Amino acid sequence: MKALFHLAYHVTDLDAARRFYGGVLGCREGRSTATWVDFDFFGHQLSLHRGEPFKTTNTGHVGEHLVPMPHLGLVLQRADWEALAQRLRAAGVEFVLEPQLRFAGQPGEQWTMFFRDPCGNPIEVKGFESLDSLYAA
Repeated sequence: MKALFHLAYHVTDLDAARRFYGGVLGCREGRSTATWVDFDFFGHQLSLHRGEPFKTTNTGHVGEHLVPMPHLGLVLQRADWEALAQRLRAAGVEFVLEPQLRFAGQPGEQWTMFFRDPCGNPIEVKGFESLDSLYAA
């Protein structure tokens, strides 16, 4: 069964969201109205609605770090992850957690980075040498 996820959440500024998700992240814009806009978020539907973003806290204990919870996540092949990290740096995006290797030499070894969109919504992007190792235990 092929399935795509759909996630909808609030942003305070649709124009800033368009510049970030469309321009910085490279997501294709879909349908929109005066109060929301859809994006093709790496093959999934992300709907951004004007409103107050959800509250987050740095309570996700992963490795040696506390990360923002809840957060949107994305998993990429390592080469695509590195290209995205370079795009984010070039755009001057401030990282919550700088791009880095996590769980080196262990099952589930991954590269990770955390950042926020212009409205404060946290996003994690993970990179794996092979997506087949995503659920390695």
